[in-house]
Amino acid sequence: MAKKATPSAAEIPFEEALERLENLVDALEEGDLELEASLEKFEEGVKLVRSCSDRLKSAELRVKQLEAGADGVRESDLVLEDGS
Repeated sequence: MAKKATPSAAEIPFEEALERLENLVDALEEGDLELEASLEKFEEGVKLVRSCSDRLKSAELRVKQLEAGADGVRESDLVLEDGS
């Protein structure tokens, strides 16, 4: 049977990525995992942290651009996360 593809960190909603990250931390802190399983969870966690960090930076930029809107930034100047 084919293994179900796991969506990448960038493909899942931010809140879901954050929840998944919290679950990974809990599992790693329990210390019951074998080395290879721990490394896999750690690697997934690093990807989730990077994805969440990038999304937060993007959101922060959008907020700053919106706040500057009163000073002449047009809505068409805003850069959205999906590139539109």
